[in-house]
Amino acid sequence: MRLDDDSGLGDDIRDLGRGGGGGGFGGGSGGGLGGLLFAILPMLLGRKMGCGTILILGAAAFFLLGPGANMLSSGGGGTADPAIDSRGGAAVACDTEAERFACNVFRSTHTVWSGLINGYQKPTLSFYENSTRRSGCGPAQSAMGPFYCPADQGVYLDTSFFRELDQKFGAAGDAAQAYVIAHEVGHHIQTVSGISDQVRRAQQRASQAEGNALQVRMELQADCYAGVWAARAKTRDGQSVMEAGDMEEAMRAANAIGDDTLMRSAGQRPVPESFTHGTSEQRMTWLRRGLQTGDPRQCDAFGQNI
Repeated sequence: MRLDDDSGLGDDIRDLGRGGGGGGFGGGSGGGLGGLLFAILPMLLGRKMGCGTILILGAAAFFLLGPGANMLSSGGGGTADPAIDSRGGAAVACDTEAERFACNVFRSTHTVWSGLINGYQKPTLSFYENSTRRSGCGPAQSAMGPFYCPADQGVYLDTSFFRELDQKFGAAGDAAQAYVIAHEVGHHIQTVSGISDQVRRAQQRASQAEGNALQVRMELQADCYAGVWAARAKTRDGQSVMEAGDMEEAMRAANAIGDDTLMRSAGQRPVPESFTHGTSEQRMTWLRRGLQTGDPRQCDAFGQNI
């Protein structure tokens, strides 16, 4: 992708530090059943607290452990732990290649959405790695992957997730990574536009299956919003950020994280009533809609069949 490299930091981007333990689905203390248990947390947050997420294996953990597995010991908000890295020094955001790329995508989403929404206020972006930090929606575990917390309007990202996206799910490339970030910003659009509150209220009155179906629509709309960003984003010299092959990279990522695909890869039979993010086909369809139209008005996943 063509992205301007904006090195300046603002108070909307922070690094919560790099811890020494945990991390990842691929071995270590975060692997195996422990990693799967941690992976379920953001899905529970999304259902009960509105923290939308695009987690790899989150759906698989949900299907393996069942909807009754609730490891949240408390709700409510929290403050970030001190931003200290594993070397004892102050953590600095955007200081690695992966973080710098994420920062550039994040700033680009603000440019696009501020041009579409009057008075748009961008979310914060918080990095954390191999650690457990706190968000306004509770713990931010490294194994959880990227997520958005509406309570503090923040996107939380452990960039080691990008390696999992590539190595375990065959969704390599900068466009796949950008899609992940832009999807989480899409949840912020839902928050500032009031859609998230409306859906949460409807979910409180709904059955589990009905609530899941509403969450699917939330995720598909966020996919579409991610496509809108990619379609509209330009560099300073007016070029599209999208290059040859980028759309295919993003589509591979959307395909990899469909509920049906995750269930099959976990050896489970797909159960549509349990879906919380949508099928691979649905996710690709709504991402493509945003990419092809560049029009957020085409992203109404609640007023039409999905």
